[in-house]
Amino acid sequence: LARGGPGAVMGSKNLKAIIVEGKEKNQPADKDQFKFMQYETGKLLKASPLTSQALPEFGTAVVMNVVNEIGALPTRNFQQSQFEHADRISGEAITDEILVKNQACWACPITCTRISKTASGKEGEGPEFESAWAFGAQCGIADLDLITEANFLCNDMGLDTISMGNTIGCAMELAERGLLDSDLRFGQAGKLQDLVRDTAYRQGIGDELAEGSVRLAANYGAPELSMTVKGLELPAYDPRGMQGQGLVYATSNRGACHETGNMLGPEVLALPRLIDRFATQGKAGIVSVHQNSAAVIDSLVYCKFANMAVAEEFFARTLTAVTGEPYTADDLMKVGERVWNMERLYNLREGFTKEDDTLPDRLLNDPVAAGPSAGFTVNLAPMLEEYYQFRGWDENGVPKEAKLKELGLDTLRSS
Repeated sequence: LARGGPGAVMGSKNLKAIIVEGKEKNQPADKDQFKFMQYETGKLLKASPLTSQALPEFGTAVVMNVVNEIGALPTRNFQQSQFEHADRISGEAITDEILVKNQACWACPITCTRISKTASGKEGEGPEFESAWAFGAQCGIADLDLITEANFLCNDMGLDTISMGNTIGCAMELAERGLLDSDLRFGQAGKLQDLVRDTAYRQGIGDELAEGSVRLAANYGAPELSMTVKGLELPAYDPRGMQGQGLVYATSNRGACHETGNMLGPEVLALPRLIDRFATQGKAGIVSVHQNSAAVIDSLVYCKFANMAVAEEFFARTLTAVTGEPYTADDLMKVGERVWNMERLYNLREGFTKEDDTLPDRLLNDPVAAGPSAGFTVNLAPMLEEYYQFRGWDENGVPKEAKLKELGLDTLRSS
């Protein structure tokens, strides 16, 4: 609940948790078919090298070295796209140095979660890829123990590691540029936990960090140093090395988010097949399909990793077995498209416009200086125009009446 702020809303109400208590068991409409689909889905997960080998053995941070190798690992507040010590904060390093055991979400065979223990004896869950990156490459830090302990502290404090690490990275750059009166510098691993704790309790510089990187950077006259979209801090992929990912970030309804249509699969991992990560033409359609699919997976409460190994048809057959209502893969994708458009209408009603479908200036105007992605910025404009057309929206990013009618949303309006 930390990512995006709902946990902060709960905290403002002194609400610690919501408990749901029930005694009745789920009763699938077709229990035998449901069990069969469980079995078939399990076979597909075991057949995929990603879900049966890479993730169980090295966790989500298995992609750290891969993303770094192609020049798409944001480093020192997105000033570079490769981290010279990526191997020291990778999934391989976590497994070799601090892993206690694997852990899974309930009944999941992938077991990608890490239970880790640092040299000081602190033990807990994580770090995941995004957390290892946020306190690692983003802050220029390669001390895995201290990165992990900062992650533990965020877990305890209810803080989003991505926004926390980004905000610290922003503060580090502000300080190095002489805009923030502080001795804070990139690479200062020893300060991580104090910064996290001070943010939670709004003490010292933490009082400013608690406002997030958007307000922090603006307060010191450098709003361009906040790596955010729609106010939400960017995850661990530099879109200058993954053009489609840039479109994902810019058009995400919740701001910069890798969970709502991640292009890691097609642009990096060749899932289902590899496409040119520097190309822009045709990315709008692929991104839209991925976003619709992500909305479906979220609605079904499935795992995004399962979606890399299991086709939508299997999800449709499973839903049919549970509900007794016939669903096809096309039906599910239409549900996802409906969800995406409803979210868009909500944002438009609340004052968002086409101008919010953008990226930080650094990603649009500052080419990567070195490495495999050298010379590239995000060429967003043509992708965004194509995206609006593919979505059935007008030139201002507003869903057209015909699209709303097609989706059964014609009673809703954006204002």
